[in-house]
Amino acid sequence: MRNAISKKLFAEAQKYIPGGVNSPVRAFKSVGGEPIFIKRAKGCYIYDVDGNKFIDYVLSWGPMIIGHANPKVTKMIKNAISKGTSYGAPTALEVRFAKMLNEAFPSMELLRLVSSGTEAAMSALRLARGFTNRDKILKFEGCYHGHADSLLVRAGSGLATMGVPDSAGVPDDLAKHTLTVPYNDLDAVKKAVAEHGKDMACIIIEPVAANMGVIPPKEGFLEGLRKVTAENNILLIFDEVITGFRLAYGGAQEYYNIKPDLTCLGKIIGGGLPIGAYGGRRDIMEKISPLGAVYQAGTLSGNPVAVTAGIETLKLLKKGVYKELEKKSAYLAEGIKGVAKKAGISTCHTRVGSILCTFFTPNNVIDYASAKTSDTKAYAKFFFAMLEKGINLAPSQFEAMFLSTAHTEREIERTIKIAYDAFKTAV
Repeated sequence: MRNAISKKLFAEAQKYIPGGVNSPVRAFKSVGGEPIFIKRAKGCYIYDVDGNKFIDYVLSWGPMIIGHANPKVTKMIKNAISKGTSYGAPTALEVRFAKMLNEAFPSMELLRLVSSGTEAAMSALRLARGFTNRDKILKFEGCYHGHADSLLVRAGSGLATMGVPDSAGVPDDLAKHTLTVPYNDLDAVKKAVAEHGKDMACIIIEPVAANMGVIPPKEGFLEGLRKVTAENNILLIFDEVITGFRLAYGGAQEYYNIKPDLTCLGKIIGGGLPIGAYGGRRDIMEKISPLGAVYQAGTLSGNPVAVTAGIETLKLLKKGVYKELEKKSAYLAEGIKGVAKKAGISTCHTRVGSILCTFFTPNNVIDYASAKTSDTKAYAKFFFAMLEKGINLAPSQFEAMFLSTAHTEREIERTIKIAYDAFKTAV
C-alpha cells in the first residue's frame, strides 16, 4: 500500500493541528500507526491521496447509510448551495424536514434542529434539568454522548480508545452530578435511582452501545429502564446518534418498541453533513426558549444545505432499505465469524442490524468492562492486514463496522476472504 503522500501530509498537519487530526480516534494511536488522508469517496469506496482504494466500513462513523456521494443527494445539495449556504432565518425546508423526523419518530412531538449530535445531547441534558428542576444525570460506562463537559465521565469512543476514562478540563463540581453504572446492569440502575432518584433529572443511554464496540441491550434492559424512570419521574433520553435511521426508519425505539421522553439524533439525518436534532414530549419541549426558560440557540441550526441533504436521504430510506441491509449485514457477520474460527482465533462477534463488531476476546461482551478484555494488539495487527488489502475499518477495537446500501455481495465476499488471512496474522 502506497502512503508517502499521507505521511507527508500528517507531518505537515502536526505543525498546525493538535496531534495532526481534528478528532482523536483519527490519529491511529490505538493501532500504532499513522492515518491515511482521504481524497474522495463514492458508493462503498474511499480513495486516499496516494491512490489507494478501500472498501469502506467506517462510512464517516455511520451516517453514510446510502453510500458516499449518492447522486440524488449530491444533486440536491448542489442545487441548495446555488441558493446560498446559510440564512440564519426560518425556511420552509426546515418545517418539511421537522415533519419528516416527527413521522419517523412519533415520540419527538416537538423537535429542535442543531448542528451536531454532541449539541443535541448537551441541549437535551440542559432541557431535562430545566424541566425537572434536578441536577443529577445517570449515564452508562463506555457510552459516548459527545464531548460536553457533563458527559465526559467514563465515556467511550475516543476516550475508551485512548484509555482515558475522564477528560481534563471538566470541573469536579460539574462531574459530581454525573452518575455512572455499567451498561446492561438494571440492578445497578435501580440502586442508583433508590439512592439519588429525587435529585436525578434523566437517564441517558445509547440504546445499542456503539462507542465501546457494539453491545446490544440484554432482553428486558431497555424495558426496565423505561419502567424505573416512569415510576420515579425521571426522564429517559435515547441517544440515537448512531442507531437513528440505521436500525430502522424509526431507529432503536421502533426496533425495540420503547418510547423515550427525549431523543437525540445526529449526522445521519443530514446524509453526513453537520446536523443534529433533539426532541420529545410536547410538555418537555415547550420549556425551550422562546416558549420557556431553557435557552438554546444556533445560527447554523436548520442550515438549508444540510436540511436539503437530510430530506433527500430520508426519502431514499423511506423507500425500504432495511430488509436488504439486514440480509447483507447477517451475511457479512456470519462470514467474519466463520473465518475467525477457521483461523483459530478467539473472538466475540456482535451485531444489531447493519452495525457490527468483532471483539478480540473469548469473553461474552456485555458491558464496558468485558469489552476492555479485548486484545487491542491483536486487533491492530488485524486492522493493518485488512487495510493493506483494501479494507477500511475503524482504527480502534472500540468502534463499529457499518454497512451501506452501496455494499454489494461482491464487496462483502471479498471482505470475508481477506479477513481470513488477516485473522491469521493476529493469532
